[in-house]
Amino acid sequence: MHTESPAIPPKIRQPLRWPRVAAGVAIGLALLSGGGVLFLFNPSTHRFYPECAFHEVTGLNCPTCGGTRAAYALLHGRIRTALRDNALLVLLLPVAAVRGVWWGLKKRKGHAVGPFLPTKSLWWLLALAVIFAVLRNLPAFAFLSP
Repeated sequence: MHTESPAIPPKIRQPLRWPRVAAGVAIGLALLSGGGVLFLFNPSTHRFYPECAFHEVTGLNCPTCGGTRAAYALLHGRIRTALRDNALLVLLLPVAAVRGVWWGLKKRKGHAVGPFLPTKSLWWLLALAVIFAVLRNLPAFAFLSP
């Protein structure tokens, strides 16, 4: 009696890197283009930037109010102005940069790194943003408002 040997499955190929590279290049170009527009056009004098809907409706400052102006000031090397416009953004940018470099290096070496920001970190960031929003709307902490 003749028995057929089971078919050998094809080798599993590595996923193509080009789609990832293309996505990375596209994201990089979008960030560079957005940064270029922000560098050239001051949000305080040009009105094509989006307005804060929360501020428009409530009159209160949300945690991101002043963030575009702070980014503009940072691009021009004016750290004090950026801190005045949105201290939370300015103080979290170096933290995000360090985390991004660490995460990227671990991922590049093939280590399991999980999500960029673990759930516990997201809850801490949310709490920090809420506290910042409340404080910047109190008269005693008016220096936190843009």
